[in-house]
Amino acid sequence: MTDTGVVATPVESSKSAMSWGPIFGGAFAATGVTLILLLLGSGVGLTAVSPWTGQSASAGSIGVTAAIWLVVVQWLSAALGGYLTGRLRTKWTAVHSDEVFFRDTAHGLISWAVATVFVAGFLASSLTALAGAGAQGVSQAVTTASLAGTLAAAESRTTDLSTSYFTDALLRPDRSGAQATTDDGAAAAEVSRILLQGAAQGGIPDEDKNYLATIVASRTALPEADAKARVDAILKRVEDAKVAAQKTADEARKAAATTAMLGALSLIVGAFISSAAAALGGRQRDEEEDLFLTRT
Repeated sequence: MTDTGVVATPVESSKSAMSWGPIFGGAFAATGVTLILLLLGSGVGLTAVSPWTGQSASAGSIGVTAAIWLVVVQWLSAALGGYLTGRLRTKWTAVHSDEVFFRDTAHGLISWAVATVFVAGFLASSLTALAGAGAQGVSQAVTTASLAGTLAAAESRTTDLSTSYFTDALLRPDRSGAQATTDDGAAAAEVSRILLQGAAQGGIPDEDKNYLATIVASRTALPEADAKARVDAILKRVEDAKVAAQKTADEARKAAATTAMLGALSLIVGAFISSAAAALGGRQRDEEEDLFLTRT
């Protein structure tokens, strides 16, 4: 109530400040553009991949190009969806220009959020398939070495493996060569346990290496020096395979982390672009409104 006794009542519109029609229209447009550009990028990307050696782009360049293309798709679709959301709304009468600007940016943000949910739901199965393919690729890289492939199973039964290994060490006879010659199955099983134990512990002691050389010499009739060289060569190959598998897994981890951070940053920028585009579209819509003159 003022000093003159007049009661001031705030004016409140009966209509909601949210225009869901333009929001869904912009979201559907952004979703459609996203799917079209993703299919276009997939088609172009497949042309860079070839099963023939030397005729395909490197995995690193393909990954970088795909990441850049996803960012471009996100930004273009967000800009189009936000702009349409701003242009398709009706004019808000008796509303301050600052409030109009806020509503336009809010509409652009909501339109971007709706489109993001649509795209995420549509591509959920595809992303799951890609993630499974990536995990399968890492698994195949790990199983390039027979020892590395069975390491997980060996670690799950560390107690049994250690017991068997130390039992073999206690009962290891001096006539190991004769035993290996007559009992191939027992020799192969004992060699496997030694290799698994060495993989689990990160290395094979010299005593076990000498014992392996003795078994190899007795089975292959090689001189002791050649048998030791063969054992060292095989152990080197096993170690190289293990290092290669670890390197592949580490590269996959780094790639996944980079993709996640780049995707989050791209989404944030896309939300800003959609909001700004909606504000621009709303301002142009209000400036270009037709005015009708009536004679009083």
